[in-house]
Amino acid sequence: MVRLTGLFSIYLFTQVGLATNLVLAPDWPFDITTLSAPDESITAKFVSFGATLTELWVKARDGKARDIVLGYDNNTELLTDPAHPVFNPIVGRYANRIKNGTFSIPITKYPQPDGPNVYHIPTNDHDGQDTLHGGIYGWDRRNWTIVERNSTSVTYYHLDRADEGFPGYVEAHVTHTVENGGTLKTSIHASATEKTPIMLTQHIYWNLDAFQGSDNILNHKLHVDASKVVAVDGDAIPTGEFINVDGTPYDFRETQAIGARWNDTVGLCGGGCQGYDNCWIYDNDEEQNAGVSLWSDLSGIRLDVTTSNPAVQVYTGYWLDTPRKLVHGGPDLNYTKWSAVAIEQEGYIDAINTPEWGVDQIYYPGKDYTWESVYRFSRLP
Repeated sequence: MVRLTGLFSIYLFTQVGLATNLVLAPDWPFDITTLSAPDESITAKFVSFGATLTELWVKARDGKARDIVLGYDNNTELLTDPAHPVFNPIVGRYANRIKNGTFSIPITKYPQPDGPNVYHIPTNDHDGQDTLHGGIYGWDRRNWTIVERNSTSVTYYHLDRADEGFPGYVEAHVTHTVENGGTLKTSIHASATEKTPIMLTQHIYWNLDAFQGSDNILNHKLHVDASKVVAVDGDAIPTGEFINVDGTPYDFRETQAIGARWNDTVGLCGGGCQGYDNCWIYDNDEEQNAGVSLWSDLSGIRLDVTTSNPAVQVYTGYWLDTPRKLVHGGPDLNYTKWSAVAIEQEGYIDAINTPEWGVDQIYYPGKDYTWESVYRFSRLP
């Protein structure tokens, strides 16, 4: 990668700073890059830490722009907030959950800890029963480097040096672009030095009202192009089975308010939880045809997402409890349960421990990983 010459020493220094709790320079990696479409239909702000989207401004029905994603006024809290809600970064090296933080290559059904070619990743979820979003310090908590930037696009680079116990090195580039007509595009390319699982997501929390007139997303309308959901156990780990959405609260093939069947969602996202934290498998998994639509009749903002990914995790934020941005009424008010919905384009969750699906998430030299999602915003009449 010729264009990265001279940047590796910066990267390694900041990674050491993260690992040893050294004080980082205040202007990096929490620097702000602002992208604006020429027609002023959309403005997005990012920081290098996690290649994270920190603000996204689009126009509501009244013509006034609103910031429709959750986050912090002080972006250093992306690292220091103990709640770690994962506000809008790139998540990797493996998104969602890995049972027991363990997998093998070739994959087997929940390999034994002392088996051959078995890898162990630090567990950080469900009292140590699984690994969530890449480990203790996944890609969302790593310092990415800007390699290209202009007024409408920014590209970040990350070198994963066998972090968190994954095999081999992985080089990743992510490009965020805004375009006329209210469009945000994110694309990722990753290459590995040896066989390793890769499964990424962009973990954006949406509230299309921006907390103007409503404090939750229960009246947001949702459409998901999916007729099955991954069945999971009490630790949100796949059982290997799928649930047909017919006649269930999971059915969003016909557009419904998120809260339309709210009383029937108790326990769907875990014990004592109400709402959703589930993985839908798209019916049409051809590139850029599958997707999700979300809109608010209150603000008049509509979001249509198309993606190259075969699945989507929808999480309605039951465990949120973090001070809001000032523009959202903070800091005296908090983001709390159901304040937003995270829509995470991804692969089949924990497929590296579910060989019966026949889903190959192992990448190596000559087989690179790609990820792309397009977010299009419009205004309702």
